[in-house]
Amino acid sequence: MTKEEFIKEWNSPSPYVRVKTSGSTGAPKEMLVEKRRMLASARMTCDFLGLQPGDTALLCMSLDYIAGKMMVVRALERGLRLVSVEPSGHPLSSRPTPQAPTPIPSRGEGSFDTLSPAKTNQAPLPSGGDGGGLFAAMVPMQVWNTLQVPEERERLWKVRHLLIGGGAINEQLAEALQDFPGNAWSSYGMTETLSHIALRRLNGPDRSEWYTPLPGVSVSLNEEGCLVIRAPHLCDETLVTHDLAEMQSSQPDSPFRILGRRDNVICSGGIKIQMEAVEEKLRPHLSFPFMITKRPDPKFGEVVAMLIEGATIEHCRAICQCVLPKYEQPKFFLVVDRLPLTETGKPARAIAQQMVVG
Repeated sequence: MTKEEFIKEWNSPSPYVRVKTSGSTGAPKEMLVEKRRMLASARMTCDFLGLQPGDTALLCMSLDYIAGKMMVVRALERGLRLVSVEPSGHPLSSRPTPQAPTPIPSRGEGSFDTLSPAKTNQAPLPSGGDGGGLFAAMVPMQVWNTLQVPEERERLWKVRHLLIGGGAINEQLAEALQDFPGNAWSSYGMTETLSHIALRRLNGPDRSEWYTPLPGVSVSLNEEGCLVIRAPHLCDETLVTHDLAEMQSSQPDSPFRILGRRDNVICSGGIKIQMEAVEEKLRPHLSFPFMITKRPDPKFGEVVAMLIEGATIEHCRAICQCVLPKYEQPKFFLVVDRLPLTETGKPARAIAQQMVVG
């Protein structure tokens, strides 16, 4: 979908917008969401970050998905100057200039290179930010790629609020953002919640592993330890996620952290192994792309399996034996040309599992 197509859909008489899920745990699905709820989500984010009319927002994600659509809606709701670039792994490889469509107020000229850099060492207000400057939302891959190119990194350093979502942020990326002069945030949310419902700081003195629910959002855990979300301004229904979580307290506005997805638990010989936890242990020791999944096994029920890209099985097995406890070590390896990813760059876990079984 192009920006013009989305604006046309937004301005149509229908109170709904059509979006599709990312497909990280299965085939992408289409759903209808209410425009008024998207505006409520946009208002919540803009208020928390202190965004003001005339601030600049970067659109660098696909408008087929909720993250891209919400950047446009935030610009509409708050009168932001929208800068758009073609979605890619290097969103700041060129000098994007404001190209706001008619329904979005245009607040001046210039490009990312001519705008003022982010101010350094400014602690956020309790509401979340001190306002002003540039606002960008990216997936982890886009941020990592940008950091590898000096010219692109310089442009990224002009961003006041950097919102990172759509995938897990590993320790290597978090460390690379510690000298980021603005505010780097990790977001938690999904299509059903119309983008994020909680944020956590990745850099500065307020860096944390815990997500703080945004105003109007309450959370709890069900009997299985999965996060339950209540956000009536965003969704009529109570959302029971498949994300295993831990809360700091039983209060509905308590900070929480995600331990992994219930779908991504490997039950091997009576021991429960979280795929994401194994990947985090291996990531500092492996320079090539890889993914942990599971494979049926007649003896253990399920065993840890591993997809690897650009390396040999022997090399990978040796590292796993040094780094992982015996019960977490992969019993099956598969070399692939490319890891299965969704269109938004998330691990396509369902496809990975099919690959090791087939």
